[in-house]
Amino acid sequence: MRKLLKGVHQFQTNYFSTHREMFEKLSLGQHPRILFITCSDSRIDPNLITQTEPGELFIIRNVGNIIPPYGATTGAEGAAIEYAVEALGIRHIIVCGHSHCGAIKGLLQLGSLTEQMPLVYDWLKYAEATRRIIKENYQDYEGEALLNAAIEENVITQIENLRTYPAVHSKLYKGQLDIHAWVYKIESGGVFVYSTQRCHIKADHEEENLDEMEEQEPAQVPLNGNKTPVLVER
Repeated sequence: MRKLLKGVHQFQTNYFSTHREMFEKLSLGQHPRILFITCSDSRIDPNLITQTEPGELFIIRNVGNIIPPYGATTGAEGAAIEYAVEALGIRHIIVCGHSHCGAIKGLLQLGSLTEQMPLVYDWLKYAEATRRIIKENYQDYEGEALLNAAIEENVITQIENLRTYPAVHSKLYKGQLDIHAWVYKIESGGVFVYSTQRCHIKADHEEENLDEMEEQEPAQVPLNGNKTPVLVER
């Protein structure tokens, strides 16, 4: 706690004092352009990864960057998505998984969680489609390769769930919203950018610049192919 309190003091005396005008503007309202959905893992910092300032990202975080399908629960995820799209006018949604994800490790051995972490077990059921895809299509994978495949497939599964929300579906239909699939590599700082549609065509990743995201759809890459990390730079 001492470290946190010291950090608050440093924030107030250093960063806040030199960015006072920005915070005064933020006190009048928020106008983020991107909804960033990612994991609760302490190693993931959306603003650090994207080098964005306060007010630029509207963020949803939970175990496994999971989005339950519309109507499956009355949890905060659905409310945050609806608010972001309807009230804030978000134009881009990024679903970002990450390497070494403990939630996905748990998903791959789901039965072991029933007694020790029953709430986690229940939550991971919203990623059952991911578990089934891995079980039936990645029989030759094991270890880290299996985990990485599950992490990647889960991002696409959650985007499919995201599309079940009426507010999202309507904006997509009108061409007023774009969805992006990312996986962040903790060990290298790289970001994998995927196609948001499932397919079986092998392809390589192409570089994408965040500054151009507002003007055009990023070059995207299908799953189930050889993958090369994309270093996304501002």
